[in-house]
Amino acid sequence: MDDVYVLGAGMTPFGKHPDRTAADLGAAAVLEALDDAGVALADIEAAWVGSVFQGMAMGQRALGDGGISGIPITNVENACSSGSTAIWDAAMSIRAGVYEVVIALGVEHLTGQFRGAFTPDESDIEAQRGLTMPSVYAMRAQRHFAEFGTTTEQLAAIASKNKRNAALNPLAQFKKPVTVEEVLASRMIADPLHLQECAPVSDGASAVVLVSKAKRDQLGRGRAIRLAASVLKSGRKEVGLPEMTFEDLTHRAAEEAYAVSGIGPEEIRFAEVHDCFSIAEALRVEGLGLFPRGEYPARVVKGEADLDGRLPVNGSGGLLGKGHPLGATGVAQVVEVVRQLRGEAGDRQIPGAKVGLAHCRGGKAQGVEGTACTVNILTV
Repeated sequence: MDDVYVLGAGMTPFGKHPDRTAADLGAAAVLEALDDAGVALADIEAAWVGSVFQGMAMGQRALGDGGISGIPITNVENACSSGSTAIWDAAMSIRAGVYEVVIALGVEHLTGQFRGAFTPDESDIEAQRGLTMPSVYAMRAQRHFAEFGTTTEQLAAIASKNKRNAALNPLAQFKKPVTVEEVLASRMIADPLHLQECAPVSDGASAVVLVSKAKRDQLGRGRAIRLAASVLKSGRKEVGLPEMTFEDLTHRAAEEAYAVSGIGPEEIRFAEVHDCFSIAEALRVEGLGLFPRGEYPARVVKGEADLDGRLPVNGSGGLLGKGHPLGATGVAQVVEVVRQLRGEAGDRQIPGAKVGLAHCRGGKAQGVEGTACTVNILTV
């Protein structure tokens, strides 16, 4: 199976774009990724496009606006993991020897679709009981409090860290640092989660150009970043009461990614993690094995997950700071990892960035622990 490299990366600003369409945003990200890779429109052999609420043929619309048509285009919907699933699909096509140059795009224009809190699929028992996603995660937070002594101030520190990082990211939705006190003073959404601890409704797009090792060598691009592992897992059927403070789905995806890449959690230098809520970052970092179970929130307070800490988490600002246009999120995480590994992250550059991890988990469906989870590990 062939090695896979990220040769180009592109991303629009995340935020609210009332004057732009999803196709327009997608085309902009694609063209930037192509320019970054130094390849032409005609070099792209196939494309995978992740989105959630954008309707039929999103990929054909976005790529068409960018000048790409006639190639195989696959549209991917896998909840919040739609974009990162597109990367998984695209990478598998190269590993199988089918293509040498492909593109993975994630795009979403959420502000044009709805307002308010996300809900699980209507078939899910929690949705049938009236729960929204904030309330689901609020219960997980309360359980984390009960089991490990986690506090509201510690969770607020996670949100504050990510908003502080986002202020250093010119593409982030939020540009202003927020203190722990300001997080706690923001409106309560679902006790103990405040407004500043919940990911916003966002628009945006992100894209990566993936190539085989042979094509990388042919093009002579020294800036290519190796995709050492790309793993996709779906949730198992739930039997009995779910485990609320440990994500087995995240853990299983991470364990396979570590095995495939030959890189253990102790070698990860930094991570982009799916922090749709402050507590979600804690559950996922612990599920990835990057921090001991139950200890992450307290260690955030100590600065261990800061840009200059032991293991920086969500240097981009994460979903809480950068924004969360669902289909684009997983690709944007990989874009950030690529730019960190190249030393192109500007004021938020992590010293000594050589190995990075991107984790994206999405959705709830009837009777399963979660819809999908991806883990991508990248190295210089």
